[in-house]
Amino acid sequence: MSQNKNLFRGMLFAFLTVIILLGNLMPIRAQEKSLYERLGGVKPISLVVDDFINRLVANDILNANPMIKAGRQHSPDAYLKFQVTNLVCQVTGGPCVYTGLGMKESHSHMNITENEWQVMRDEFKKTLDKFQVPEKEQKELFDIVESTKKDIVMVK
Repeated sequence: MSQNKNLFRGMLFAFLTVIILLGNLMPIRAQEKSLYERLGGVKPISLVVDDFINRLVANDILNANPMIKAGRQHSPDAYLKFQVTNLVCQVTGGPCVYTGLGMKESHSHMNITENEWQVMRDEFKKTLDKFQVPEKEQKELFDIVESTKKDIVMVK
């Protein structure tokens, strides 16, 4: 009987060893890529940001807010594009490091309204559609954008 127990334990040990080795060699489920990777990295992100900032800078509704207009003089387009590219890169899981001000600190003095927020969202959607960003990634990007709204919209 003791011999059967030892044989059973040996077989069980061998079986479990094979299962563990196979489990380590064959991933059970491929890990999903980061949003940064699914967007294609910093180059496509920078192209999207470039188009988006160009839309914002040209938007008459946003330009009607004198505080937004003044903010643009403080942060020229090229600088803004650089900072936003780094921010998007970082928050989507990329290697970039955003070194700009926090959202509240950089926007609170602009008195951005709910309507201006919606205009920005509409322009962002146009840019994402132009670059054929898939719906899943668009949703994730809009979730990130929406998480900043409380720090940006100051006038209801």
